[in-house]
Amino acid sequence: MLAYLVRRLLYALPILIGVNVITFALFFVVNTPDDMARMQLGVKRVTPEAIDKWKAQRGYDKPLFINDAASGSAVFTDTIFFSKSARMFAGDFGRAEDGRDIAREITSRMGPSLAIALPTFVLGLLVTVSFALMLTFFRASYLDFWGVVLCVAMMSISGLFYIIGGQFLISKLWKLVPISGYGSGLDAWKFVILPVLIGVISGIGSSTRWYRTIFLEEISRDYVRTARAKGLSELVVLFRHVLRNAMIPILTGVVVVIPLLFMGSLLTESFFGIPGLGSYTIDAINAQDFAVVRAMVFIGSVLYIVGLILTDLSYTFVDPRIRFN
Repeated sequence: MLAYLVRRLLYALPILIGVNVITFALFFVVNTPDDMARMQLGVKRVTPEAIDKWKAQRGYDKPLFINDAASGSAVFTDTIFFSKSARMFAGDFGRAEDGRDIAREITSRMGPSLAIALPTFVLGLLVTVSFALMLTFFRASYLDFWGVVLCVAMMSISGLFYIIGGQFLISKLWKLVPISGYGSGLDAWKFVILPVLIGVISGIGSSTRWYRTIFLEEISRDYVRTARAKGLSELVVLFRHVLRNAMIPILTGVVVVIPLLFMGSLLTESFFGIPGLGSYTIDAINAQDFAVVRAMVFIGSVLYIVGLILTDLSYTFVDPRIRFN
C-alpha cells in the first residue's frame, strides 16, 4: 500500500507541473502583461510609462520563462513563471492584483462554499441512491417507467432554470427565505437552504439514472439468482447484495467529487451572492486577475488528484479482493 501511494504521488508531480505550465501559457497568450496593466489601470489612454511602472511594481517586467540577461540559476528563477506560478508548490499563492493575500481569502471563503456543497452532496447522494433503488425494486412497472421519464425531463432542464425558478417562487412570491446574500453564525441557514435544495433537485435526474443503471446491471448477475434461490426476500437481496456490490462504481463517481466540494459552485454562488470560492473565481476571471485564477486552477488540480487516490483506496474497503502492491 505504501509503495502504491508513493508511486501515485510521484505520478502526480509531473501532472501538476504540466497543468501549471499550460495554465500559465494560455493566460499570457490571451492577456499579455501590457493588457493586464491597461485592464487594472482602468483608463483608455494610459501612457507607456504608467504601464511600465505597473509591471515593475508587480513583477511583470521580467521574461516569462527564460531570462537571457541573467546568469546561473537566475536564468530560470528571475522570471514571471517562477515568481508567480512555481512558488505555489511551496504553498505560496502570493497576492491578488488588489493586494489581498490569496491564501487568506481562500481560507475565509472556504466555509461558505462548504456550507452549501457538503449538505448538497450528502442529501443528493441519499435522495438519488434511494430513488434509484426504488425504481430498481419496481423495475419494468409503470412506476419505473414514469420515474425514468421524470429523470430524463429533469436532465433536459438547465440548472440555471432551477436557480431562477427557485428564487422567483420561494424567495420572491412566497418570501420564505432571502433571495441572495449570506449571513454568519446561526443566521446562515436561511441563506443556505435554498441553494442546497436547488442543488439536490437539479442533480436528481442524471444521478438517479446512473445509479439505476448500475443496480439493474448487478441485479441480473448469478449471485442475485442464487440469493433468491435461498429464499431471501427482494428487499434483502437489493440492500444486502446489490447495493453492496454496486459500491465500487458508485465510489468512483462519489469520492472524486468530494475534494472538488472545496472549490465551490461557480453558478450557484454567483446567483445567490454567496462569498465562497466559486464567486471568488468568477470575480477573478472578470477582473482578469491571473494570480487568483492560477491559484484556483492549481488547488483544483491538487484536490482532483487527491480524489483519485482516495477513490482507489476506498475500493479496498468495499472489496477485500482488491490489493495494491
